[in-house]
Amino acid sequence: MLGRAYPFTKMHGLGNCYIYLDGITNDFDIPSYAELAQQVSDPYKGIGSDGLIMILPSERADVQMRIFNKDGSEAKNCGNGLRCVAKYAYEHRLVDSRRFMIETLSGNKEAEIHLHDGAVDEVTIDMGEPILSRGSIPVAGGDPGSVVIREPLEIDGTVYSFTAVSMGNPHALFFVDDVATAPIHQLGSLLADTYPLFPNGVNVGFAHPLSDHEADYRVWERGSGITQACGTGACASVVASILESRIKKDCPVTVHLAGGDLIIEWLSASNHVMMTGGAETICQGTYYFREKNGQ
Repeated sequence: MLGRAYPFTKMHGLGNCYIYLDGITNDFDIPSYAELAQQVSDPYKGIGSDGLIMILPSERADVQMRIFNKDGSEAKNCGNGLRCVAKYAYEHRLVDSRRFMIETLSGNKEAEIHLHDGAVDEVTIDMGEPILSRGSIPVAGGDPGSVVIREPLEIDGTVYSFTAVSMGNPHALFFVDDVATAPIHQLGSLLADTYPLFPNGVNVGFAHPLSDHEADYRVWERGSGITQACGTGACASVVASILESRIKKDCPVTVHLAGGDLIIEWLSASNHVMMTGGAETICQGTYYFREKNGQ
């Protein structure tokens, strides 16, 4: 028995790849998003991805995006996913404007499509205002209204310092001299999912500003591990760099990730963070979902 048939599109933003299911065009009956995300993400028994993204109708925006990590947990936002959803929605005529709204669990985000030869080449997303208060990120301990900048964190006798920012998803940013030698696995695997300091988990990022207009960044994402890119993380790294006076505000910053580059700018006038980058379709097909009870 093949199981339930779900047509899918696999897309990536700078190598951060998800399986996308169009719940606007299709009337899906999905018993468990978490279980489906785990299955499709498996590179050996599924399709292979960083998770599952559902494109759904919205009562508050033009389309809705729901994100499920490869472990089945649901995320509130995904910068690379937003760009891919925007590309899919425009190219599949789910929207009829080059500027439209996408609903996420962290609020509505405005997308602007950039075309090249009639196809979506890049997408700019208004990521909104960064969340800086300790209690809202959240980071445990201290004054809930305070900003977490260069906070010391001792691990196995070594004292690190981090700055915390949320772009809908929480991020702890560590500044390093070289992202290639950063302790990504050591700190990421320890802090991301169950460390008491971060009650909702945290994405663990490592940044190295090169100038006011350029920076390197690597990330361990909660629920997924090391990924090729993280849009909200790139945004958070620029915000943290500005908070630590490493770069200036209102400067477009090209952030180099393992999978490619994003252009990030934190605007004084609106206090919003803007993100511009590519989105690409990898393949389309049909996935046959089998529930654990075999139905």
